[in-house]
Amino acid sequence: MKEIVFATNNAHKLQELREIVGDKFKILSLNDIDCHDDIPETCPTIEGNAEQKARYIKDHYGYDCFSDDTCLEIDALGGEPGVYSARYAGGDGHDSEANMRKVLQKMDGVPMPERTARFRTAVALLLDGSLHIFDGRVEGIILTEKHGDCGFGYDPIFQPLEGDGRTFAQMAAEEKNAISHRGRAVKKLVQFLCSKQ
Repeated sequence: MKEIVFATNNAHKLQELREIVGDKFKILSLNDIDCHDDIPETCPTIEGNAEQKARYIKDHYGYDCFSDDTCLEIDALGGEPGVYSARYAGGDGHDSEANMRKVLQKMDGVPMPERTARFRTAVALLLDGSLHIFDGRVEGIILTEKHGDCGFGYDPIFQPLEGDGRTFAQMAAEEKNAISHRGRAVKKLVQFLCSKQ
């Protein structure tokens, strides 16, 4: 069975991918290959960051690999936070509460029809020496306050246009994955991997 690394240690994402792929590939985590490096993400696009992480694993550990990167693009903010989504509020990043506060502050006074936004995910796969990019997106609006406590990141303030008016943070994981940006990109990845067997 061919081994491939998913450049993550997110247990939920790993389990989900392993269930979808089944016994066609053996999906390894960064922990599984003893990688505890701070993998760089210095590109100006999410596609570039995803590729950079996958190439880092291939170059330093020798495994075929896939990696993902995600951003939130808000039209009224000229596409911000974009590639800086995880560290929008500054600091070392990944402070979801601070990031949401900054978005809501900058969006204060913007009327609902102009609060359009989208989540985009890019998955970069390095397999047998070739690079493949898979993308997923979901359109929505930025609410004026948080709703729900599931999910992560900007989920409590993002209401997808598809669905029943709930935010991603008000949905069960299965509901979110069915329409989410990451779910769509991963579905393309899995279809491609399954076609290679």
